[in-house]
Amino acid sequence: MQYVRSMAQPVKPVRPQTSSQRLKVRRLLASAAMELFATKGYEATTVDEIAAAAGVARRTFFRHFRSKEEAIFPDHDDTLVRAEAVLDAAPAHENPIDTVCRGIKEVMKMYAASPAVSVQRYRLTREVPALREREIASVARYERLFTRYLLGQFDENSHNGDEPLLAEVAAAAVVTAHNHVLRRWLRRDGEGDVEAELDHAFAIVRRTFGALPAIAAGAPAAVASAQGEVLVTVARTDAPLDEVMRTIEQALRRR
Repeated sequence: MQYVRSMAQPVKPVRPQTSSQRLKVRRLLASAAMELFATKGYEATTVDEIAAAAGVARRTFFRHFRSKEEAIFPDHDDTLVRAEAVLDAAPAHENPIDTVCRGIKEVMKMYAASPAVSVQRYRLTREVPALREREIASVARYERLFTRYLLGQFDENSHNGDEPLLAEVAAAAVVTAHNHVLRRWLRRDGEGDVEAELDHAFAIVRRTFGALPAIAAGAPAAVASAQGEVLVTVARTDAPLDEVMRTIEQALRRR
């Protein structure tokens, strides 16, 4: 009896991609998608064509994106993680509105890292409703993240159940301010000091929401005595003067 040895080679395990490799493939697919959308049009471009232009298989495309409109937003997942990390690492004394403003800056950093690509993406989203809807869905994810964070900063005994409304409105204000500045920058083809403009927009948001008495972490507080003889004020050492003055005025009015 003869025995035949199998010549088959052992199957090597597929190593999972690192986060950097994953992002590299996603950006490659995004670049191919944008190029094809610009030359052939969004409707005429297929997933197979995008994968072929990027030099990968169709199944590789679907490991990274669920649809072709999702393909031109490759960085939002990682940026959302970075924004959440900013919230998680926030100093105890920092005003939560300031923390959220720092978190949304991760999004601006993403766009500012590749101005030409960001401008091209912006133009495409203006022309293709499906891409605009995908962009709106991405914005909503940031708003939900910031709303949850702000809601967790409220005093348990404040505002009698209005905390969810206040948290959602404040989070939306920060995101809207960011997007307003971002759109203006993109319409200027990515030129100008976008960071300075963003800081100015956030200063307006802070004047409106930064002294919310319901937000406990780091917020200034003031109490006036019933006899009007003593006014005790507690504020962060880095609190803006106008914020402290508003708190004092509110305490005096409540006498």
